[in-house]
Amino acid sequence: MTWIENLILAVVEGVTEFLPVSSTGHLMLTREFLGMDPNEHETYLIAIQFGAIASVLTLYWKKFFSANAWKLYPILLMGFVPAAVLGFLFDDLLEQMLKAPWIPGITLIVFGFVLLKIEKIFPPGEKEINDLTFLESLKIGFFQCLAMIPGVSRSAATIAGGLFGKLSRHAATEFSFLLALPTLTAAAGYKMLKHWDSLTSSQINDILIGNVISFVTAFFAVRYFIQFIQAKGFAVFGYYRIAVGSLFLAYWFLIK
Repeated sequence: MTWIENLILAVVEGVTEFLPVSSTGHLMLTREFLGMDPNEHETYLIAIQFGAIASVLTLYWKKFFSANAWKLYPILLMGFVPAAVLGFLFDDLLEQMLKAPWIPGITLIVFGFVLLKIEKIFPPGEKEINDLTFLESLKIGFFQCLAMIPGVSRSAATIAGGLFGKLSRHAATEFSFLLALPTLTAAAGYKMLKHWDSLTSSQINDILIGNVISFVTAFFAVRYFIQFIQAKGFAVFGYYRIAVGSLFLAYWFLIK
């Protein structure tokens, strides 16, 4: 991997990880446009999520280390369980899906239309995160599992689950950030352990640099995303997804 490929992929990861546009889908499309081998760098694409995770922990550390944090941990654990179980059971299938860039092209469009109508499908409520029950958090966790399909977006699926659970727009978005910590940490950690023996020193160096870059870009993306959602809603991301997915499918089937 060249330094410019590392820079571009890490920036894409940091900017898109917590937006409802699918970081995995964007990384797969970016890798395709850069002419990179789809059978390589899979561990890198997952491992650089550590940087994005660290950005959320930096911004929300008070929620995790305050006197009332003990109330949050069980709720996050319940939301994490479905992805942990299904991710482990279908890991090999998910790895194969990461090699098919036409999949996110389609799912970007399909779930782009969902985002256009998401607040009509699931009208926001007035609940805050502390109001969630274990069962409600578990249901949000199952929504999050939709993001195992490349291009769906973990953030979008989790926000949809939060709105389904009658969280406010702000709370649903914030909960998607917080639930990312156990989910992405487990996914990235498992992938690193699974492939650690096959990683070269150069690949490890690429992962370290990529994490620094993804941390910086994700920090600013997360910091301003909630303000944007509060002011503009989710529709703009729906239009964006439809445009990107359509352009890529046109490239894949008509030009490539």
